[in-house]
Amino acid sequence: MRRLMSVLLAALASLLLLAVTTPAVATPKSGGDDGTTKREMVVTANPLATDAAAKTLKRGGTVADAMVVAQTMLGLVEPQSSGLGGGAFIVYYDAATGTTTTFDGREKAPSAALETRFEGLGFFNAWQSGLSVGVPGVPRLMEEVHQRYGRLNWTSLMQPASAQARKGFELTERTSDLVDTLLSFNPSCEDRLFFKDPAAFDYFANADCTAKAAGTQVRNPAYATTLKRMAKSGADGFYFGETAENIAAAVQADPRIAGDMTTADLANYEVAERAPVCVDYRGHNVCGMGPPSSGGLTVGQILGLVEPFDLGDDPLGEQAVHLVTQAGRLAFADRNLYIGDSDFVTVPVDGLVDKDYLASRSALITDMDMGTAEPGTPPGTFDPAASSSDDPGSGTTHFSIVDRWGNALSMTSSIESPFGNTVLVDGFLLNNELTDFSFSPTDAEGTPIANRVQANKRPRSSMSPTIVFDPEGDLKLLTGSPGGSRIIGYTAQSIINVLDFGLTPQEAVETPHYLNRNGSTDIEEPIPGVTNDYDAEALKAQLEARGQTVNIRSLNSGLSMILVEDDRLVGGADRRRDTTVGGR
Repeated sequence: MRRLMSVLLAALASLLLLAVTTPAVATPKSGGDDGTTKREMVVTANPLATDAAAKTLKRGGTVADAMVVAQTMLGLVEPQSSGLGGGAFIVYYDAATGTTTTFDGREKAPSAALETRFEGLGFFNAWQSGLSVGVPGVPRLMEEVHQRYGRLNWTSLMQPASAQARKGFELTERTSDLVDTLLSFNPSCEDRLFFKDPAAFDYFANADCTAKAAGTQVRNPAYATTLKRMAKSGADGFYFGETAENIAAAVQADPRIAGDMTTADLANYEVAERAPVCVDYRGHNVCGMGPPSSGGLTVGQILGLVEPFDLGDDPLGEQAVHLVTQAGRLAFADRNLYIGDSDFVTVPVDGLVDKDYLASRSALITDMDMGTAEPGTPPGTFDPAASSSDDPGSGTTHFSIVDRWGNALSMTSSIESPFGNTVLVDGFLLNNELTDFSFSPTDAEGTPIANRVQANKRPRSSMSPTIVFDPEGDLKLLTGSPGGSRIIGYTAQSIINVLDFGLTPQEAVETPHYLNRNGSTDIEEPIPGVTNDYDAEALKAQLEARGQTVNIRSLNSGLSMILVEDDRLVGGADRRRDTTVGGR
């Protein structure tokens, strides 16, 4: 049994990295023929979501309205990545006031959660359990942002996904392949490790324990019913009454390990509005999400650390890749030590992106690999803490929207691992976001870990929704991606590709990835028809000559980018997934 579990966990590690078996190769452009529009644009990870959100913009909706439509549709047609049962972060730019803010819809631990919640459990047992489920934040987040910035009637925004759920839709190849991969780990059809929940199994699988094939027509009337409750009662239709009772009951009766979420936990959930984390990079203002996300700070650190250097003229050149990956080492060393939910731990936010501090850290970068970087000591106040690394999941999506008034919204949404904890409630999947906490509350010496489990705390995330402004303060770029802790590298590279190398969003997306999370360096194996071709082996040899340890592997991002340029919007859609551009 122990050997079986080791094999399983090794295979799961590959799954969590890839979160896909076959990259999408369909055209990413559906706005203008060249991926440009004049008035408004939306880029999401599924054509049905892109189309529905684009129609919402066309009928006079704002980015807030289009966000609600996109998220409810993605929860239906891309269920492995996000949904009503998950959480999300939004970076929002209000063109009328010229202000940028962020909204934290991250899941929370139940009020009964203890620091020892996951002690003695491996990732697999924690993932597939009721203990992993955090109190969802997406419904309340959608409502909060819509009430602040929406123009269209809330009830009407529930209709596109509700109608699609009743009418049906074709299961995508991506979803079918992921179901097939998880089912392959089951010891038998009766003794299931994944899709143990009968409702989820019946929805995604055939009676013989095979995945429903791509193209299968799927209907989800239960999801339509949930949206009907929300159409009538707003987010209260989710956090109170029948849906809340069904969520709590499912968590407490989990087939593997019972959880402890209650209806009171759901009723008490609140969205937090937070100040953005903004850094200057070559005269541009790059704004992202602060704690409990590590995205804004770590992306900001990477950019600040490479700013003193000339990256050359090749986005995949040895110099650029070496410098950015060394910056990644330093940034992740700080991330793993200092960042947690700032409502519970003192995070030195300003100190981590302080110019003088970054200059001192940047001076550690040489022509040779530095090896495992130690965290620095930024200015400011912080709690004594031990280092921890986590964020293995990649059940995440990202979308970017600009409306006719110039408002902009960058949103990353997640249920953590593919299909969350694989329990289906009222037509949507529950998350397993609490596995983003450290599984141990302290290190071997007893020093507390900043990202330890605590009641009502939000786990650290790597989601990195980002909005960039040009030197004059005008809207320039929206970007972000799914991909677990690799999100940070994908997002930082996308910004560098545009600002340093002058690439269009589509060119930036198609450039193969590279990143380092203070371990080995990963460079992407090129995908014919999806990424640009390059000599990965030659780059590997060049980096190894600098002392780096390099892996060539699949790096499955899902970037959704919008560039504002010369009174037009230019989209970038990541064909590693099913991303498309829409608008007019």
